[in-house]
Amino acid sequence: MTAEPAIPVSVLTGFLGSGKTTLLSHLLRQPELSRAAVIINEFGEIGLDHELVETSDDTVIALTTGCLCCKVRSDLTETLHDLLRRRDAGTLPQTFDHIVIETSGLADPAPILHALMTDADLAGRLALGSVVTTVDAVAGEGTLAREAVSRKQVAVADRIVLSKLDLADGDAAALLRRVAALNPGAPALCAVRGAIDAATLFADLRRSGAPEIEGWLGEAHAHGHADHDAEITAFSVVRDRPIRAVALTLFLEALAEHCGGDLLRLKGIVNIAESPERPAVIHGVQHVFHAPAWLERWPSADRTSRMVFITRCIPQRWVELLLDAVSAEVECVSDNGSCSRRMG
Repeated sequence: MTAEPAIPVSVLTGFLGSGKTTLLSHLLRQPELSRAAVIINEFGEIGLDHELVETSDDTVIALTTGCLCCKVRSDLTETLHDLLRRRDAGTLPQTFDHIVIETSGLADPAPILHALMTDADLAGRLALGSVVTTVDAVAGEGTLAREAVSRKQVAVADRIVLSKLDLADGDAAALLRRVAALNPGAPALCAVRGAIDAATLFADLRRSGAPEIEGWLGEAHAHGHADHDAEITAFSVVRDRPIRAVALTLFLEALAEHCGGDLLRLKGIVNIAESPERPAVIHGVQHVFHAPAWLERWPSADRTSRMVFITRCIPQRWVELLLDAVSAEVECVSDNGSCSRRMG
């Protein structure tokens, strides 16, 4: 029997009042999300947002027990398990092939991503899709300057949506520069009164393949330190020589152990010495990393390893020295014939 494809789970985040619910309401009217289950988290005991999202069935679920990032291990994972049980039992009005989680405006998205990436029972059924962050074109600059969680919401995004452009005075050039400084690789899209193309917004980086990976890495690499926020910075590490599989594994383990919450996002394409024709795509959030995905071929003639980091107060030089030290140690041990670890 052929295994069922994993169901993508997209996360829609953004600070209070940035237009998430308006955007979601428009998205759910489009064919691409006509069979989506939606989980809406609101901060407080009485929730209203789910009442504002037009739907014809009960696949919209409201979590009103507090900030989702604080209760993710219990409320969110249990809700996802329950959705899958109901799907398997056929007790939903219609089955779903996509899940969208709208977070509270005060939620740190990282614990939500952790839950999706680390729950063993969910991992076989669900796959992390795009992280989409809304930014208010009217109040966005002030919010990013004042609220640390809003900067983190932008930093972890795969795509950023500028909302309320019709209400803003002048253009959004300054806001775009601010957003690009926090996350240079995430495309910034514009929603007109909440309207935007669902297929573009929720295209999955890990499913859409090499061209988007190349674009993310290229845009991030083009930015210099002068563009960056004082707290959150983005930088790229490039290596011309192939990296041994075990060296990459040890490097990622060391990052997870020593950097933890300060490593907001990592994406990269890596030339693995043992598999030179099939590059590995890596993806991590804080101390959690996906198993590498393997492309069938290189997307271009460029076969350098390129890793883009979005971090809080982690020096680029420290990361580079760590990678070089681990690689050198692995080379030394391998030359002596005693290197036995392999990347999963």
